[in-house]
Amino acid sequence: MLSARFASRLSSHLRCCNRVPCLISTPRHPLVQLGGPQLLYSTRQPGQTYSMQHGFLRPHLQVTRLANYSDLSTERYSMIYHLPHIKLIRAISRLKLLQTGITLAILPPVYYFYLSGELSYFLATYSTGIAVLAGVMLYTASHFLRKVVGMMYLDSTQSTLKVSHLTFWGRRHDVFLPVTDVMTLGDTGDALTETVLRLKRYSTAETMYFSLSYGRIVDKQAFEKVFGPLK
Repeated sequence: MLSARFASRLSSHLRCCNRVPCLISTPRHPLVQLGGPQLLYSTRQPGQTYSMQHGFLRPHLQVTRLANYSDLSTERYSMIYHLPHIKLIRAISRLKLLQTGITLAILPPVYYFYLSGELSYFLATYSTGIAVLAGVMLYTASHFLRKVVGMMYLDSTQSTLKVSHLTFWGRRHDVFLPVTDVMTLGDTGDALTETVLRLKRYSTAETMYFSLSYGRIVDKQAFEKVFGPLK
């Protein structure tokens, strides 16, 4: 009779679990074998849940999503540094592109007239040399102009630095850097009296350049938060 009553209560409990999800606490046993379909169980431990997979309860750890720096463009930033001559640098960069494009466009007609015998060998090689020199100058100028910092911004939490510089095509490009990854002027070894200063990072060897002689500090306190005291 006792076994029949126990079997009756057990079957009643199983029918109840089929209708309503069961709440099972497993403070000492993180892996509990149970039968039935895949269900999600909650425990007494805050921030942790268990799911049924292949007949076992396995813990789900809650992971906080880290913000991507590409998503930080919508945040509010305050300008801390500005280079007024960045517009002139952008104009020079685009002018070099135009000059190189015109020089390369002249080469096909030059070769056509040379093969037709209407142009001398000297003029053909001279035009080719001009085009190659223009391409080398464009690459060299763009290599350095892309590393010139035009503006720097700091977010409200003073944890992210936004750096604006030019691309190869003379367009603006923003880079978001953690403040903790930016070297101070003391770590880079640059003196404040130098015309060109380096913006370096601990995580990479890539270097950018800015100037306190030609540029101006908009927010001194925020600037010192990133690059150290100006003394």
